[in-house]
Amino acid sequence: MSITSIRLNKDVDRPLEILAEKLDRSKNYLINQAIKEFLAKQSLEDSRWEDTLKALDSIKSGKSIDEEDVNAWLNSWGTGDRKDAPNP
Repeated sequence: MSITSIRLNKDVDRPLEILAEKLDRSKNYLINQAIKEFLAKQSLEDSRWEDTLKALDSIKSGKSIDEEDVNAWLNSWGTGDRKDAPNP
């Protein structure tokens, strides 16, 4: 475990102290939890961005499916005549 020193603004420090007391946790614990959540959110955003770039490359290369074909496939769900998924 490493030690990192940070300076908290007063508008962050006081509410953090109050929350730590309320939850019976240390400020250190709450700060670590907040950083973990932030890192997870950033990782998810990075993953979604990569998926977006792949999708754009797919479109640029002509790999797309007509909206009517997708709608026909989706509308067949729950019917006795379910269609196969359309392919690009």
